[in-house]
Amino acid sequence: MGWAIALHGGAGDIPRTLPPERREPRLATLRRCLDLAAAALRAGRSALDVVELVVRELEDCPHFNAGKGSVLTSDGTVEMEASVMDGTDMRCGAVSGLSTVVNPISLARRVMDKTPHIYLAFDGAEAFARDQGVETRDQSHFITEENIERLKNAKEANRVQIDYTQYNYTDPICAPNDDDNSRTGTVGCVAVDASGGLASATSTGGLVNKMAGRIGDTPVIGAGTYANALCAVSTTGKGEDIIRHTVARDVVAVMEHRGLSLEEAAARVVAGVPRGSVGLVAVSAAGEVTMPYNTTGMFRACATEDGYSEVAIWPA
Repeated sequence: MGWAIALHGGAGDIPRTLPPERREPRLATLRRCLDLAAAALRAGRSALDVVELVVRELEDCPHFNAGKGSVLTSDGTVEMEASVMDGTDMRCGAVSGLSTVVNPISLARRVMDKTPHIYLAFDGAEAFARDQGVETRDQSHFITEENIERLKNAKEANRVQIDYTQYNYTDPICAPNDDDNSRTGTVGCVAVDASGGLASATSTGGLVNKMAGRIGDTPVIGAGTYANALCAVSTTGKGEDIIRHTVARDVVAVMEHRGLSLEEAAARVVAGVPRGSVGLVAVSAAGEVTMPYNTTGMFRACATEDGYSEVAIWPA
């Protein structure tokens, strides 16, 4: 048994022609977060602390669809969501409909640690953030010029867009525009610490041009995030499909009830979701790591105590 870490920055139809100036900042952030996580795990930090640490860093990076980089609703507003789960005792916390909270993942953890509930949303979640002294900023802090332009383009095309992929509910998958300079993705992290403790965390701004009030898979325990004593999972992709297939929990269930390895279970679950819809990262209590997806690519990274590491977008 040893520690292991895996993180993602979104999955979708990511073209191999994605220019270096759009690709490299994201990869550099993944590498930096991987180094931070590995150092924390070596220092004996818990898996729960590490996944929160990593997702906070990703939320602070405007190149990903979470926190500072959150995409806009059809009303031009920000509605962020996040969840966290501790596999040791299966405690969990989730939030959605946030418009001012700098790090939604930390508010999700406060929900888990400081309330008798699991899920807070919209005005109630915002009020709780203020009560807890969680850092907030005016909504303008989260609304970037890139995402304003991205919403404009989505409205003109009458489409809703998931991570890196243009999606129209009446016309399945549309070819992405290689000139789109605002590709962003949901973020997530899973870890197992030296004691075998597991945790998962996921955060997102949702879909470009989504209806105000829409909630995706990210804050839904068992869909976007799940962890128990066996493994931890964080997903990314089309939330509606991920919710329908309870993707995160299904990986654990297949391991439990079919006796499959983490890699086999995750591959089976991903294969059962409509193509182009999902990617995930997962780690097991035994220190195994897997990062499958059925999209063109997924921004992803992992490291294990025995020295293995990987940072990638597309299949090798």
